[in-house]
Amino acid sequence: MKNMKIFQDGLIKVYQNDRQEQIVNARELHIALNNKRQFTDWIKQRIEQYGFVENVDFTTFSQFCEKPQGGRPTTEYALTLDTAKEIAMVENNEQGRKIRRYFIEVEKKSRSMFEIPKTLPEALRKAAELAEQLEQQKPKVLFADSVETSKNSVLINELSKILKQNGYDIGQNRLFEKLRNEGYLIKQKGQNWNLPTQKSMELGLFEVKKTVVNKPNGDIVTKPTTKVTGKGQIYFVNKFLKEVV
Repeated sequence: MKNMKIFQDGLIKVYQNDRQEQIVNARELHIALNNKRQFTDWIKQRIEQYGFVENVDFTTFSQFCEKPQGGRPTTEYALTLDTAKEIAMVENNEQGRKIRRYFIEVEKKSRSMFEIPKTLPEALRKAAELAEQLEQQKPKVLFADSVETSKNSVLINELSKILKQNGYDIGQNRLFEKLRNEGYLIKQKGQNWNLPTQKSMELGLFEVKKTVVNKPNGDIVTKPTTKVTGKGQIYFVNKFLKEVV
């Protein structure tokens, strides 16, 4: 899904291509639906069961998934908004219905944005609405631009400072707890505690760095450290700021 811009970043990201079409990443939809089936089996079954046609209802692309143990290219699916809406509906549960209603609102927003004003007052109203939207988004856009120019990942403690600077007051310990409770970090205590979940790694929000530690007894151990990628920093600032609006 390269060369696509985010059209709506709410319940789930909706992207827009250069033809002004709204697109949904199937893997992100699978996560948002809280479906417990293995992703590849789930999407192939949906495509076959409902007769979705490649290059009409969806397209496929390869993406390299970085994982602590290494990774390989995976087959991903870019869905049209209509296809994503139908898949959400056939989940037949409250989360699916909630996401479908969200897609309908995105659809309305798209039609409204590209509808040509028929009168001067209508054109002035649309211009005012657009200016207000841009002003509201300005802090987030500036933050995203500053992060995208940096390749550096940061520690969770540094992410808490970034969140504070952007208006969300939270310390390191509460942030760790929040990330665990919301399924971004592993909450089961043990050697994997506070490492990224599979969901987080697939979204590209974290990376795991290995640090060599020399113990007083002369033993050398390797300690994994969770770091937030540039993409993750943008994601969490935008996500948590919505809680204080």
